[in-house]
Amino acid sequence: MTPTLDRTELHALLTLRFTPHLGPRRTEHLRRHFGSAGAALSAPLTALRDVPGLDARSVAGVGTAGPREQAEAELAKAAREGVTLLGRGLEGYPDALEALGDPPAVLWVRGDLPEFPVVPRAVGIVGTRGASPHALGLTRRLAADLARAGVTVVSGLARGVDTAAHEASVDAGGISVAVLGSAVNMIYPSENAGLARRLTLVSEYPLDTGPAQHHFPTRNRIIAALSSATVVVEGELKSGSLITATHALECGRTVFAVPGRAGDPRAAGPHRLLREGAVLTETAGDILDELGWGDAPAAPLPDLPPEQARVHAALTTPATLDDLQGATGLALPDLQTALVMLQLMGLAEEVGGRWARR
Repeated sequence: MTPTLDRTELHALLTLRFTPHLGPRRTEHLRRHFGSAGAALSAPLTALRDVPGLDARSVAGVGTAGPREQAEAELAKAAREGVTLLGRGLEGYPDALEALGDPPAVLWVRGDLPEFPVVPRAVGIVGTRGASPHALGLTRRLAADLARAGVTVVSGLARGVDTAAHEASVDAGGISVAVLGSAVNMIYPSENAGLARRLTLVSEYPLDTGPAQHHFPTRNRIIAALSSATVVVEGELKSGSLITATHALECGRTVFAVPGRAGDPRAAGPHRLLREGAVLTETAGDILDELGWGDAPAAPLPDLPPEQARVHAALTTPATLDDLQGATGLALPDLQTALVMLQLMGLAEEVGGRWARR
């Protein structure tokens, strides 16, 4: 399509998006039946009633003035705010979303969206909001190593695992895409507003739409479809992480799970996935090998403050706090602070009362 026709069709898709009782599936039925969204809007009511999968209520509002005006206002607002709208079937719309049974008719995008072909070089990383320090450290290491290998990291900008994945990937120089349960100009949680400016933001919700509980399970299907694989780090049995994993399997994607401590409710979700055939993973190399994307590059050690560097250097073998005090000469409070910081960065872990490098 030419740019003018593209804009006309985008306006038509957006009009259908705003038409009451038309979801993504019914909008696509109309688009395919008539050859374009624009043709569907021009079709007489008698022809609309013949479209399979639509009922009288669904077609009653097609072509009416209200949705057209709403679409025009949305396009103008997006232009003012620097937001791009991508319509299904038009240039720029991610091919990877065709793996879904109900791809959004329109996507709102803030930032530069990388290409998402049918098999995208992208990995979704998801997990609980109340993640353990161990899970956060591991997430950061996974995301940073994937970013260094040229893999786009996709997540949902929630607290906990999502935030750690986004931060680590962009800190490592990579690209990270956040799929929101709100509009791209309504950042949730608000404390991630600064982080959001470093990410590409994607949503299926119009501008100024706030977060709502039912939006989040729905947005998880987009995370799953944009990713060739989804990694579940921590999550309870009834969690958004497992919903994302289910969507990934339905899309024919690979699911990875990180094992946790027995008895920890946050490990229950990954453990169930592992029993059901998910690929066990602890490193980016596990993911890259499974997907046939090569080896993870060696991660350079970040510049550490002197006390943390001293403790890290002493962790040549698993050691107790007493061992580390003797090796570093640090007072116990200073030693514990250094260990916690190393743990949060994914550089150390405690197992059975002993500390070791990760």
